[in-house]
Amino acid sequence: MSRTFVRSRALAVLSGSLWRSACTATSPRAARPGTGGAESESVPVETPAPYGGLRAPDGNGLALAEGFTSRVIGRSGHRVGGVTWHAAPDGGACFLDGEGWIYVSNSAVPLLGGVSAVRFEPDGTIGGACRILSGTDLNGAGAATPWQTWLSGEKTSQGRVFECDPYGQRAAMPRLAMGQFRHDGLTCDPDRGVVYLTEDEPDGCFYRFRPGDWGDLTTGTLEVMAGSPDCEAVTWQRVPNPAAMFEPVREQVAGARRFNGGEGCHYSEGFCYFTTRGDDRMWAYDATGDRITVLYDGRAESYGTESRTGGAQSDAERDTVVRSGDAYVAEDEGITEITVISPGGMVEPFVRVVGHERSRITGLAFSPDGHRLYFSAQWGGTGAGAGGITYEVAGPFRG
Repeated sequence: MSRTFVRSRALAVLSGSLWRSACTATSPRAARPGTGGAESESVPVETPAPYGGLRAPDGNGLALAEGFTSRVIGRSGHRVGGVTWHAAPDGGACFLDGEGWIYVSNSAVPLLGGVSAVRFEPDGTIGGACRILSGTDLNGAGAATPWQTWLSGEKTSQGRVFECDPYGQRAAMPRLAMGQFRHDGLTCDPDRGVVYLTEDEPDGCFYRFRPGDWGDLTTGTLEVMAGSPDCEAVTWQRVPNPAAMFEPVREQVAGARRFNGGEGCHYSEGFCYFTTRGDDRMWAYDATGDRITVLYDGRAESYGTESRTGGAQSDAERDTVVRSGDAYVAEDEGITEITVISPGGMVEPFVRVVGHERSRITGLAFSPDGHRLYFSAQWGGTGAGAGGITYEVAGPFRG
């Protein structure tokens, strides 16, 4: 499978050390050989600028690319739009709200997690905020559904998926039929009417949930991928008791495929891509052919059919978002920054968080019009004392 295929279809799912490993060897504003960029060879990096070629940090502690500005939307423990912004802000997404929009943000705090939502007026001013989920446990990743709800997963051994109303009109509801396990990535496949889910366990599984009616996740069938680890062909087997309290979901089906620490997942054009932190791999599930392949193996340092070297190995998490083909990738290995990578392979620093170098970036999401990017810088782990700042960056985004 060619590297071009991987780049064009999997930009939104690379996470862990995978992204840095796959995209090293390219300096800012230098296209990879053969990608059709303005330059045919990588440009050697000379003496690095103090902030990687970005402007000096602004008053919010962000070093930004030229032409972009920032503002702080919320700080953990401070009031925003009438509510106290939560600790450990994590996964997020934007939803259209009339001529304005809403940004939702998970809280990765034990027992006091949940989700907050900030409403923006058409001119970008904050019109209010509310809690749309409270009292849950370690809400990390999530996913927006095609019917404009937010799926928030708990990252605990008996973790549940909650379906939340970003508009705050309806109470959040647990979707126990989607399974109780250590949830990480979720993504919707509207072509087949299923939701894919990853499991953050060393011997975790990969699941899909088939609701009885697409758009209603109250009831349905949870299935686990099964098959030999040496074979690309897979099958799906029904999980007998998705809400079991004492028998782990991943142990209920003999022959279930095992994956080492499932992370984020992303569906696009018939393929579901997901990554596994424990073995630095990116996987592609072909939903049409029921086959799964390894697109990138960090241990073997291979990417598609071409050899790669110099890939950093770590358990650091990543967050990504795609807008008009550009991937905005959160890096947090010593330097907390977001990098933009174009479909043509050009790699450029976009924003760096200065002053909280040990933080990690979470919750990347564009406003519906594509003019504003939201994200959080989270530090101090995932406890109730974990801090975080949620930012907005505005400027001349492509597309």
